[in-house]
Amino acid sequence: MKTVRLTMAQALVRFLEQQYISYDGKEHPFVEGVIMLPGHGNVVGLGQALAQEAHRMKVYQGKNEQGMAHTAVAFARQCKRKKIMAVTSSVGPGAANMVTAAATATANNIPVLILPGDVYACRQPDPVLQQVEQPHELTLSTNDAFRPVCRYWDRIVRPEQLMSAMISAMRVLTSPADTGAVCIAMPQDVEGEAYDYPESFFRKRVHRLARRLPEEEALAEAAEVIRSAKKPLMICGGGVRYSEAHEEFRNFAEATGIPFGETQAGKSAIVWTHPLNLGGIGVTGCSAANEIARDADVIIGVGTRYTDFTTSSKWLFRDDAKFVNINVSEFQALKMDAAVSLVADAKRALPALLEKLGGYKAPYSGEIEAARAKWADELKRLDGITFGPDYVPEVNDANADSAFRFAKDLDASLTQTAVLGVINECIDPEDVVIGASGSLPGDMQRMWRPKAVDTYHMEYGYSCMGYEVSGALGVKYAIGDRDVYAMAGDGSFVMLHSELLTALQEHVKINVCLFNNASFGCINNLQVGHGNDTLCTELRFRGEDGTHSGSFMPVDFAKIAEGYGCRSYTIHTLEELREAIADAKKVEGVPVLFDIRVLPKSMTEGYGSWWRVGDTEVSENPKNTAAYEDHLAHVRDARKY
Repeated sequence: MKTVRLTMAQALVRFLEQQYISYDGKEHPFVEGVIMLPGHGNVVGLGQALAQEAHRMKVYQGKNEQGMAHTAVAFARQCKRKKIMAVTSSVGPGAANMVTAAATATANNIPVLILPGDVYACRQPDPVLQQVEQPHELTLSTNDAFRPVCRYWDRIVRPEQLMSAMISAMRVLTSPADTGAVCIAMPQDVEGEAYDYPESFFRKRVHRLARRLPEEEALAEAAEVIRSAKKPLMICGGGVRYSEAHEEFRNFAEATGIPFGETQAGKSAIVWTHPLNLGGIGVTGCSAANEIARDADVIIGVGTRYTDFTTSSKWLFRDDAKFVNINVSEFQALKMDAAVSLVADAKRALPALLEKLGGYKAPYSGEIEAARAKWADELKRLDGITFGPDYVPEVNDANADSAFRFAKDLDASLTQTAVLGVINECIDPEDVVIGASGSLPGDMQRMWRPKAVDTYHMEYGYSCMGYEVSGALGVKYAIGDRDVYAMAGDGSFVMLHSELLTALQEHVKINVCLFNNASFGCINNLQVGHGNDTLCTELRFRGEDGTHSGSFMPVDFAKIAEGYGCRSYTIHTLEELREAIADAKKVEGVPVLFDIRVLPKSMTEGYGSWWRVGDTEVSENPKNTAAYEDHLAHVRDARKY
């Protein structure tokens, strides 16, 4: 057996250089590059290895470990999980910063390779700088925190262990059913230790994307259930996009006449103008999808995890509704007490199921058209909401006067819904929008009208604040010449926008649409909507009464962006917004930030959904007890599992 003597870190990089993926007759390298923030634990071992062994892979410099890992997650997601990036950090806080991003990846079933430095395997210098000591177990380190948020976890304490570890890592990273974050912890002494690795370990490895076929018995049972349906409904989940089953899903819907609602991950698999597209479904859904869903007797979920936002905490669907679940994951396919689970790839399952249906047509008679027309009218209303003396906030509660106070303090008069409508109108059809948290995911799932496929990118499996700017950079790496627009609230931007500096460094243009309402508006709505007073959810100065009741804080985010070197715009009117977007399209190689002053309480709400939250059973506040009674009423009507 021929061998080559390399350090563990050198062997790791050489191995990653030779990983390829194959699917539908296409083949390309799987690992695009490595995003690195050097520190003790990776700068000497892995850093040297990257300098020596990285030939095809590109090395990027990150600015914050969580941010750079989110960049990698967004890149893989936009590439439909067919390409990944690796991310590496120092030991201690650098590694811990990536735990949140690893959870984001795993919650969304997105592959990312996490390579944190670790404390010494030999333990001779313990405790080293940044080491967390546990007196009850000396094998523990910060990197053990990755265990519950990764699909696969390993620690390389001998250089030869790298071989079996990386084979298992690639198995998970390329698995359609079980992918997510993979953590390979690297003790810093082992990174530099050498071993005579077999040359065969570094041969070109092609990981073939298996498209699982549905079983005949399951197909027959599913077809029988669907043929009995009077009011069937499909759900277009993220699995449709990852499988690249866009055409198969559309053909199935058109051939059967079955309408469909979209999850956050599935949105833009089909353009919004399709006559069977009812739009977003569930808590952040629209009236068209939710009204049809309430009457549906058979639900065909394609590539969906049935999160509580999709199912309205299992309240949205009839108690006697039957489910047909198409999913590559057996775990996901068995949810909602499924009548039938088709554990198969959507691209293979949908045509096979359509053939079994033998010309079935859903017996709708105008309901779909009526629901779509009603929602189209509502969209026009939302697009046209303006502020004035008679303005009534969309979210009307005890603190609705926040909108008027904000307008006075910060000289702002834009509504969030009107701003979204203008952005949707002005950007190019092939541009990609990205979001993650706050009230924007709800408004976007309802209001955004994708004009081209795969142009809507929403991280809502973990709804991680701070994903937006970092994720926009990852999307831009994936889509090349097209523009990407990150939709971020001011609270999320403040939490994490460090990769804006990376975009500048790399001469990469990303557009950040910062919705500045001086609040955590979504959570404020949840707070006061369930009978509570505002507490720590608005960005106000502390007042004379000792609470945060003073004026709204006038943060100038445009100047912050300018300080980095970005092009920035401050937006007070819709005309300013249109002009800024048009001007920004001429900008090349520099990030752009739009500081858009939007009124609190001007986002969308409701549309026949319910979200179960921890309402208070006992309280001195009667509004809390009223909210709890409403909670009990909905729980009684919800499916139990």
